[in-house]
Amino acid sequence: MSTGLAPELDAFYQVLQRRRDVRGEFTGEPVPDDVLDRVLGAAHSAPSVGLSQPWDFVLVRSEQTRETFREHVRSERDVFADSLTGERSQTFAKIKVEGVLESSLGVVVTYDPSRGSPAVLGRHAIADAGLYSVCLAIQNLWLAATAEGLGVGWVSFYREEFLASLVGLPDGVRPVAWLCLGPVSELADTPDLERHGWRRRRPLSEAVHHERYDG
Repeated sequence: MSTGLAPELDAFYQVLQRRRDVRGEFTGEPVPDDVLDRVLGAAHSAPSVGLSQPWDFVLVRSEQTRETFREHVRSERDVFADSLTGERSQTFAKIKVEGVLESSLGVVVTYDPSRGSPAVLGRHAIADAGLYSVCLAIQNLWLAATAEGLGVGWVSFYREEFLASLVGLPDGVRPVAWLCLGPVSELADTPDLERHGWRRRRPLSEAVHHERYDG
């Protein structure tokens, strides 16, 4: 169906709409080196406060490391599951929260607040501006991976201290995300959490405010 957009714009918006948080669709096939370089290059080209580029990418292929991380994730899933009751508990039981072993590799994206210090231009009034920059790099990576036909799954069921120790991060460097990355059999039409009934996407009209939030 024609969108009426120029081909390059149509392709861009299709990538945005196809992007999914992948869990169970990974094939485990390797990611070609040139594709991985392009995806990481896209992440590294993200804007950052004061051009600090406070991110790093730890590529984890070791089966042993990934098994250790998956067991930690499972234990944290259990902690969250124990906090749920009734229908919420039943719904969560159906949801897969990670694809650590199924994916081709893990990408641990980190934040180093000392990068560019002490005078990070633009961070003096917003301490978290560097962290926001890392999130922009993650989004770039995710969209580039989608355009390349890869899937990405952001795993958030972990304790920062555990993951930092697991991949040998220096003191002060935070792990912001473990991203499962690899080829997929498909990208689901509907996001998992929506499909399982955990949450519904609210319409744009509810999120847009004019002049003031309470206006």
